Amino acid sequence: MDPVQQFNEERKNDLKKMSQDKELREKSLDWMIHADKYKYTYNYKWMGRPIVKYPNDIVLMQELIWTLKPDVIVETGIAHGGSIVFSASMLELIGKGEVVGVDIDIRKHNRDLIEDHPMMKRITMYEGSSTDPDIFAKVKSHCEGKETVLVVLDSLHTHAHVIDELRLYNELVTKGSYIICPDTFIEFFPKGYYSNRPWDVGDNPYTAVQEFLGENSDFANDHELSSKLMITEGIDGYLKKIK
Repeated sequence: MDPVQQFNEERKNDLKKMSQDKELREKSLDWMIHADKYKYTYNYKWMGRPIVKYPNDIVLMQELIWTLKPDVIVETGIAHGGSIVFSASMLELIGKGEVVGVDIDIRKHNRDLIEDHPMMKRITMYEGSSTDPDIFAKVKSHCEGKETVLVVLDSLHTHAHVIDELRLYNELVTKGSYIICPDTFIEFFPKGYYSNRPWDVGDNPYTAVQEFLGENSDFANDHELSSKLMITEGIDGYLKKIK
């Protein structure tokens, strides 16, 4: 067997076995809950901007962008800007594409630092609710006629907001590309863990994903991606457009 093919086959078999390892999955979740005590994901930056993600998810996002080579990456939720800077830097490496970021509140200190960043040349930001028709129309204008569009929904994590986003933004995604819904892990954390937030077990991106998949057969959950991550904010949050 060709050595490259052999490596890929071994990896495929290992990933399949790992996905069936319930003990490892439980240990991974326990680790996530323990590490969150120290705001673990807040400890990383990308090109100087806080990215607030698990390193595993950053690496997987790199894999997807490199494979898909999207013309547009739409991201709802900007915060400190690390994620949109990351996406823009990947597009810069590829040599094409733009990032469209939306946030209901782009704080001035964050906006100033993002706008001063060298990757800003590939970024457009809109301030407003991601589900506002006027904001969506602006985002949609960037995607019209594009061959490949990737969407990341990472703004307000309530069921109601995410399902509204999914119903809106799914039309922008091109066949073979993805909607990524981070923070689905909320469903698997202890109930009441986010007592100071409007989301909880039973009301979060994971529950919105389940409802969306029940009503839209154009998308399927790519379980293999979150299974290989184990430690991830996006448990079953990678939705592939299959038709």
